Amino acid sequence: MEPTQERFFQAVTTWHQAKSARLFRALFSSLQDSWAGVGRVWLKQPMLVVAASFAATGERLVGCCRFVRIRQRLEMGIFSLLLLLPLVSSLDFRYHHTNELEAFLKEMQKNYPAITHLYSIGKSVQGRDLWVLALGRSPTQHKIGIPEFKYVGNMHGNEALGRELLLHLIKYLVESDQRDPVITKLINHTRIHIMPSMNPDGFEASVMFECASTIGRYNANKKDLNRNFPDHFTTNNQIIQPETKAVMNWINTGMFVLSANLHGGALVASYPFDNGNRVTIDANGVSKTVDDDVFVHLANTYANNHRTMNKGIVCDDMTYFKDGITNGYYWYIVKGSMQDYNYVWGQCFDITLELSCCHYPLEDKIQDFWDNNKIALIEYIKQIHLGVKGRVLNPNNKPIANVIVEVQGRRHICPYKTNKNGEYYLLLLPGVYTLNATLPGFMSLQQEVVLPNGWM
Repeated sequence: MEPTQERFFQAVTTWHQAKSARLFRALFSSLQDSWAGVGRVWLKQPMLVVAASFAATGERLVGCCRFVRIRQRLEMGIFSLLLLLPLVSSLDFRYHHTNELEAFLKEMQKNYPAITHLYSIGKSVQGRDLWVLALGRSPTQHKIGIPEFKYVGNMHGNEALGRELLLHLIKYLVESDQRDPVITKLINHTRIHIMPSMNPDGFEASVMFECASTIGRYNANKKDLNRNFPDHFTTNNQIIQPETKAVMNWINTGMFVLSANLHGGALVASYPFDNGNRVTIDANGVSKTVDDDVFVHLANTYANNHRTMNKGIVCDDMTYFKDGITNGYYWYIVKGSMQDYNYVWGQCFDITLELSCCHYPLEDKIQDFWDNNKIALIEYIKQIHLGVKGRVLNPNNKPIANVIVEVQGRRHICPYKTNKNGEYYLLLLPGVYTLNATLPGFMSLQQEVVLPNGWM
């Protein structure tokens, strides 16, 4: 099909209530882009999803295993600013202290107000803000049909490289908008949240250029934040730290579809599960999710677009990673990891990116690390546009929350549900799938869908 202007694929499905004559209908729509070519499909029979590809999704306002609390939604106009020339932002290749990081983020918001929004999700033990910069055409709030992505850096304070890479990613994105069509399209169709530092207290306490030291790894209460989240497989009796609680609340807004967290100490992309039980652990010692194929694809996407990661470079501990990826549990068991929490309770796919053998590389190496990671960071964000998405509305075109939408054969620990806008998002590789939609008191729907290749 020849490229054409973007349109909505739309299908209306009527569901009969199981115990009465009342009806409600489900409206499922998918926005495809001009790269793939689109058209309008009219259905001759009830259908769950018409979406051929996942082009843009919305906020996930439902945490797993709980209902959405409906709130009034404030409407805001969408605005954008065409930049004929990029504003030059001051950011050199060195490590930036917390006050410098904050100043840079505020400069970004000031210089690019149409596509950026700076906010804090909470404070560290020592009172430092946990800053996040959101980028998109509607940066201040969710827009229906636009998926939400996040990067989190510096969870371990002494693993400093990811913090700087995310600052340079921000600079690259804002300066490339309206100049690079790939970046422009990504910003048009994605809301990207970047948290350069989850552990600013640990960073300020760390020792510069120490490759193996653990000084600064933990927060100010001497707790490892990547062992501090609730764990589905094992009871985690740790006291939840302020930084962890802030991120949990952030995840539990249900906004996010895809995520990654940046670390140091190895060169590998690690994917869930980090923990497991007899149900998830296979004969090879891999703790698999029901979406293992998607997670392997996500990890491979990063490793293959990184300049060296997929070569399986061995660091000092002599661990070899085939193709530069690993299952977390297979590598070593982590109880209370953030990536498992994202997946089980947040309806968000999250992987861990280990980006340097040295925890705190020399400053004269930062630009090389940026060059190694730049394409991979961008390509990974694009993966949020895999799969299918939709909305469920009642006969009055009002959204229906808490409808369970699942892929046959992929039963999640906590079922994926529509959010307060009636939206759902399922990351899937190209292929043929059967989708099931259920709501207590109503008939279930089942529909086969075919997903083609590619978004960009």
